[in-house]
Amino acid sequence: MSPRTRIAVAALVRDGRVLLGHRHPARRWYPDCWDLVGGHVEPGEAPHQAIVRECREELGVRVHDPVPMLLSVIDPTLDVHAFLVRSWEGEPVNVAPDEHDELRWFRPADLAGIRLAHPAAMADIVSAVRGATT
Repeated sequence: MSPRTRIAVAALVRDGRVLLGHRHPARRWYPDCWDLVGGHVEPGEAPHQAIVRECREELGVRVHDPVPMLLSVIDPTLDVHAFLVRSWEGEPVNVAPDEHDELRWFRPADLAGIRLAHPAAMADIVSAVRGATT
């Protein structure tokens, strides 16, 4: 059995909404669906370091104090580390259009109708948004 791919993802939450990226239809894995932003954890890198780097590379923001959060992902090839981010410098923009063809803020009620890369994560994302705003 090959080792699982380590991934770090971030739920940026602001004003009761979470930022998701629409994965470009040309992506090899999980194309044409919505997902938290993030990516591979590089060798020698801790997951929290990876999410700081990924947010800078994909969104052009500098995150502060990423907090680990529960995220249900049913893919035996992935080792996913998820973080709740409530504070960052800069305004998120799509710095990586080859990875995401759109960024959008979603309220929990808006998530029900979208296609997520990992549908099992829906409840965890909704909980993170609601918990971040209380």
